Amino acid sequence: MRIITGRAKGLKLKTPAGFSTRPTSDRVKESLFNILNGLIDFTAIGAVLDIFAGTGALGLESISRGAHSATFIDAATTDIIRDNATRAKFLDECKILRGDFAKILQRLNRQGATFNLIFSDPPYEKGFAQSSLKLVAELNLLAEDGLMIIEHGIKESIDVPPNMNLLRQVSFGHTTTIEIFFKEKTS
Repeated sequence: MRIITGRAKGLKLKTPAGFSTRPTSDRVKESLFNILNGLIDFTAIGAVLDIFAGTGALGLESISRGAHSATFIDAATTDIIRDNATRAKFLDECKILRGDFAKILQRLNRQGATFNLIFSDPPYEKGFAQSSLKLVAELNLLAEDGLMIIEHGIKESIDVPPNMNLLRQVSFGHTTTIEIFFKEKTS
């Protein structure tokens, strides 16, 4: 697992021991960022949110490509995220939060936070992909013209909340699906 391009290109990221965390593979991450490069200008991205951040790979890749800052949420791996952010020399651009994602999303909403790019890469087939999309939509955490990317197991299906739209869906083999959502514009 490494940062693909940008300021920290080639940096190998530390990963947690064991199987409790399933980092996004380099192949899937590279494909995802190739898709995103056609949709957004990373240097115009203000704030990134990485839910179920694991190693922090998605948020750190975004900063490496030019995003201004990233907020990382994980219940178990904040020390690894902090270490990876430090090694990439991005720690000053990172906010790393440990705890239950739903409670943290609610706190970010109370603080008036919005994000231009949101990643949610939860454990597969536990309902977290759906609940993270629903909460982001309900709490209005996605900025106008922002994108939310959800990685989930291929057997899971996502119900799209009323104020969100599915832009693209890509499957990888027999295990992984990535869906890209955008917020419906208000008039």
